[in-house]
Amino acid sequence: MASFETISINVSEKKGTIKKPVGTVILTDIGIPDDAHSGSWHRQVSMLGEESISKFAQQANREITPGEFAENITTKGMELYKTAPLDRFVSDNLELMVTQIGKKCHGDNCAIFREVGNCVMPKEGIFVKVIKGGKLSPGIKFEYQPRILKILIVTLSDRASKGVYQDKSGPLVKQITEEYLKSRNRHFEFRSEIMADNAHELQRLIQHSVDEKFDIIITTGGTGIGKRDITPDVVKPMLDKEITGIMELIRVKYGMKKPNALISRAVAGTINETLIYTLPGSTKAVKEYLEEILPTVEHSLYMMNGLDLH
Repeated sequence: MASFETISINVSEKKGTIKKPVGTVILTDIGIPDDAHSGSWHRQVSMLGEESISKFAQQANREITPGEFAENITTKGMELYKTAPLDRFVSDNLELMVTQIGKKCHGDNCAIFREVGNCVMPKEGIFVKVIKGGKLSPGIKFEYQPRILKILIVTLSDRASKGVYQDKSGPLVKQITEEYLKSRNRHFEFRSEIMADNAHELQRLIQHSVDEKFDIIITTGGTGIGKRDITPDVVKPMLDKEITGIMELIRVKYGMKKPNALISRAVAGTINETLIYTLPGSTKAVKEYLEEILPTVEHSLYMMNGLDLH
């Protein structure tokens, strides 16, 4: 498991200014109380790795001291910017949750940019929220604990469940979703199921997976109007909140080219802390639906975990 060590703790009273190293601080539910960035929001504490600072120092041909880029915590041991929101850093007494990677650069409006001539924070700095507070000082070691997304893929098909033909849609869902999540520095694990179009069994599987804290459930098949198409009829009553916009967009976008797409009854929504999406059974539809769905998944997860990153 990756880990890092704090090498400097830095504080400033005003935003957009270089932070000065201090000894020990107390992390609370608002961050570092004496720091300008503390508060009840997602960017309570900023962090920057020595690995990023060293790269910039070589480019700038000058030494960069801790706090010059306005980071609260300077670290050594891993490239922090390769983490992702919802990941966590844990020590014996402290716990921090990653909430943002990088930030907007304010250029000449920022004292740091004016004094240093550039800034590495917009690309490689990160922000965290305090989950468990306490004393923080240089020399504390943190273990990196990535948020592993648990994803269930369910193929609903009477014939595929009997082995009459090979399931192609389920593996395609996995392939496309895996490629997307890797591009976002995400950690994940998949579970796949093939089952007949049985309402009771589908409901049981979904409820069990929700109870097991799966982050995402993606079904494929059973979204049409045939007698055995039962997926939306099972899923929709189980939803706490329906996400109507995604499926409306897909039906209109592809229905304008191919009217048969308008017959899909696919739904999306949340059940407790689980996102669920019901896709048609064809491989072509799987590609079309995931193209629209996947870019919304991370923000949906952030909202469900209390992160307002608009």
